[in-house]
Amino acid sequence: MTVAGLVLAAGAGRRYGMPKALVRYEGRLLVQRAAATLHEAGCAQVTVVLGAAADEVRAAAPDLPATVVNPDWATGMGSSLRAGLAALAATDATAVVVLLVDMPGVPAAAVRRILAHAAPGALVMGGYGERRGHPVLLGRDHWAGVSASATGDRGARDYLRANPVRIVPVGDVADDTDIDFP
Repeated sequence: MTVAGLVLAAGAGRRYGMPKALVRYEGRLLVQRAAATLHEAGCAQVTVVLGAAADEVRAAAPDLPATVVNPDWATGMGSSLRAGLAALAATDATAVVVLLVDMPGVPAAAVRRILAHAAPGALVMGGYGERRGHPVLLGRDHWAGVSASATGDRGARDYLRANPVRIVPVGDVADDTDIDFP
């Protein structure tokens, strides 16, 4: 089974004051950190969706894996998720683990727990006590449905609420707090 990793890193980071893909955190850009986390966890391939300041991000992080530029990034995360899934549709990936660029507290150990449940029909989310969060695994059988429902900043949220999802506890090894402010 081939599982891809997908980093959503296209936003302008309005609350932060700059695109979060360009934010340095513990010596690396957040986008480099997220891509490395997915790779270290065992994702066969990693794709990064860029948008705001895409050329600057590529120049600042020439070591990034495959990138896709979402021309509609300003419409919200949903369009970036659709762009990433469309790019992965041409691969042999049977599932994808999605990680947001601004969650550096989600380590490879948490991603590995999610990866353990990968299958074409799987929907898996990280569990933090009573709350669900990232990382999120989307089996290939769900990509069309997720893409159809991904609008604005909602991403896969509506689709995941409408379908059975396996929750895998990761709160003991991860913190999915997003970095919204400097």
